[in-house]
Amino acid sequence: MAALHGPAPEDVTIGVIGADKFVHRIAAVAREETRTPHRLLTAVYERESDAREKAMRIVGDVDVLLFAGPLPYDVAMSGGPLPVPATFVPTGGVALPTALLRGSLSGTVDPARVSIDSALERDVRETYAELGVDMRHVHVMEYHESVAPEQFLAFHRDLFHAGRTSGAITTVPSVAAALADAEIPSLTMAPAAISLRNALRTARLLGSGARLEDSRIAIVIARLPASALPHRTSSSNYWYQELKLSLHRALLHDARRMDAAVLQRDEHSYLVITTMGSLRSGTDDLTRAPFLASVRDALGIDAEVGIGLGRTTLEAEENAQSAVNLAVESGGDLAYLVGPQGSPIALPASHDGEAPEPAPVADRQNDTLREIITLLDGQGDEGRVVDAERVSQLQGVTLRTARRTLRSLVDAGLAWPMPPARVQKVGRPPVRYQLLDERLTG
Repeated sequence: MAALHGPAPEDVTIGVIGADKFVHRIAAVAREETRTPHRLLTAVYERESDAREKAMRIVGDVDVLLFAGPLPYDVAMSGGPLPVPATFVPTGGVALPTALLRGSLSGTVDPARVSIDSALERDVRETYAELGVDMRHVHVMEYHESVAPEQFLAFHRDLFHAGRTSGAITTVPSVAAALADAEIPSLTMAPAAISLRNALRTARLLGSGARLEDSRIAIVIARLPASALPHRTSSSNYWYQELKLSLHRALLHDARRMDAAVLQRDEHSYLVITTMGSLRSGTDDLTRAPFLASVRDALGIDAEVGIGLGRTTLEAEENAQSAVNLAVESGGDLAYLVGPQGSPIALPASHDGEAPEPAPVADRQNDTLREIITLLDGQGDEGRVVDAERVSQLQGVTLRTARRTLRSLVDAGLAWPMPPARVQKVGRPPVRYQLLDERLTG
C-alpha cells in the first residue's frame, strides 16, 4: 500500500484498488493534476478475486474506493455493501482503437481476426466501422456481473486453438498473464488517460458526497454570460427578456430529471435547488456538468454554471457563487463544484466534450414502460416507484441492463429520478424512479 498526499490534509482520500501496472498509471495521472491535486491510498492485487480483501484493508482510511474496472468492483461488491462509496474505471472509449492500432503496428495480433473481452459488441462494431475494417472474424465477449476471469480465458483460448483468431485483446490483467503462459498472442486494453482522469474526478465527487451525509443541499447558479447582456438592461429590451425565458425553459428541462426547483436569483441568473443525491442522478454520478450542454444546444450560448454544496442553503449558495466565478474564468467550457472544504472540482459539459443530442420519446421506450407497468400490476403492485433491482427482478435482466432501461426512460421523459431515501444502512442507497405512465403515447 502506498499513499500520495495532496496539499490539503482535509481533502478527500481515494482508495485505488487494482493490479500493479494500473495503480502506477493512475498514480501518474493523479500527479499531473496541479489545480485540484488528489490524495490517494493504493492497494495492489495479483488476482481480481482478491479485490474485496484488498479494499477492506484500507477502507477505514479512505472516503471512497476506485477499482480498476467493473470486474474487481463486482467481485468486491459481491461480498456485501462496502462501508464507503465505490466506483470503477469504465472499459471502452478510446482504449479499443488504441489497442487495435498497437496490435497492428507491432504485429502481435491481426485486428481482423481477434477475440475481445469486456467491450460492448455495439462499441466494437462502431469502432470497426469507423476504421473501415471487416469484423466478420472478430469475436466479442461482453462483461456482465456473473462473468469470471476463467470464462474470459476459456473464450480466448478456445477460439485461438480452433484457428479462428490470431490472438486476444483483454482488459483483465490475470487473463493477460494466463494467455502469456499459454503462449497465446495478446494485448491488454488499458484505459486511456482521459478515462483515468474522469474516474478520479468521479471518485473524488462521490467521496465528497459521502462526507456530506447530513449536508446534502446542492445549489446551482446558472447565469447568462456578460457577452449576452445588453448595454442597458430594461424592460424594453424585449429580446433580452426572451433570452431569459429561454434560459429558464432550458433549466427546467434538466431540473425535472433532478427533482429540482428553479428560481430567479436576479436579473441575469437563476438558482436551481436540489439534493446531492438528485444531483448525482441527473449528472451520471457527477461525471458531467448540469445544464451546460442543454443551454448551449437551446440558446447557442455558454452559460456560467457553478455548483455549491453545504450544510445550509446559505453555505451552499455562497459556495455556488465561488464556483460560478471559477466558471467565468474557464470561458464557459466547464462548470465548477465547490463543497464545504472549498476545494473546486471542474466538470465538463458532457463525457466527450460535445453536447448530447436530446433523446426523443421513442415507441421502444413506450413499450418498455408499458411492459414494466403490466408486470407491476400483475404482481398486485399499484405503485409506480421502482429501482434497478426491482426492474431487474420484473424483467429477468441484469442490474446493469435494468439501470440502462431506467436511464433511457428518464431521457424519454417517462420517468423521474427521486431523491434517495434516508436509511440507516451502509453504502449508497439505490436510486428510485417515479414511472410516469400517464405520459405514454399511442
